[in-house]
Amino acid sequence: MNSSTDTDKAIRAEYVSLGDLFMGFLKMGLCGFGGVAAWAHRIVVEERRWLNDREFADLLSLGSVLPGPNIVNVSVMVGDRFQGAIGSVAALSGLMAAPLAILLGMATLYDRYGGLPLVQAAIDGVAAAAAGLVIGTALKMGRRLRPTRVAILIGCLAFLGAGLLQWPLVWVVIGLAPASVILTVWESRR
Repeated sequence: MNSSTDTDKAIRAEYVSLGDLFMGFLKMGLCGFGGVAAWAHRIVVEERRWLNDREFADLLSLGSVLPGPNIVNVSVMVGDRFQGAIGSVAALSGLMAAPLAILLGMATLYDRYGGLPLVQAAIDGVAAAAAGLVIGTALKMGRRLRPTRVAILIGCLAFLGAGLLQWPLVWVVIGLAPASVILTVWESRR
């Protein structure tokens, strides 16, 4: 059975080589200081057009509820989509190669100079920038996806539970996942 979606994926897969996956995710890893989600969206959706906004949001959502870092999970799923298991290895290797090398160098420097007030101030500034990137990416995706009232409600409840009340994320997901499915089905039938 060959639907248009399968055809679209096959056409796109033809143009996404192992090298493309490695280099795309390498760029993400290099640019994604403080958080890779903003760069992942930019590279995968806007620059390379491997996925559309909805597909990216779906993979990011799934990657967020699976164990492990969400963008690592996304890299595995994107690599698998276009080149199978070896594509997952290429994408994950690209994502992790540069940050690992940089981290080893930075850890060595931090061990030596981490107690200096200037270094502490720099770390505080980078943390604020990273938070801004996460919020900016969420707003950008929200505008493009035009979430339903149910999606907005679930998002607000997740923010309330995990963000403001500081409940463990796993319990927030376990509580909201069934509610979101039920409410989404109910909303689609109206």
